[in-house]
Amino acid sequence: MYLDHPKISATNSNTEPDRIERLNRVYGYAVALADVAGDPAFLGKLSHLHDHKGNLIVVWFEAPSEQEKSYFERSWQSKVGDETTNVRHELWVNSEEAQEQT
Repeated sequence: MYLDHPKISATNSNTEPDRIERLNRVYGYAVALADVAGDPAFLGKLSHLHDHKGNLIVVWFEAPSEQEKSYFERSWQSKVGDETTNVRHELWVNSEEAQEQT
């Protein structure tokens, strides 16, 4: 069993708890797509999922492939998601590493 799942958050989740539920469904859908595709590295690359006013933000520890990006784009566009194409992918940067590079 995989225990290191990404953090899931949403804007206004206190007043709109369905946003977190939706993100959990979208995450499950994306993981299923990765599983069917035989992509074992997928889960280890994910850092965070965030719903910001209907925009899905996927934060990665490691740059995702186009196929890995498509898992979230397909799931967000589906009935379990927001039914839109509003998905943004970001690469997580460790603040200590960022300070060292400046």
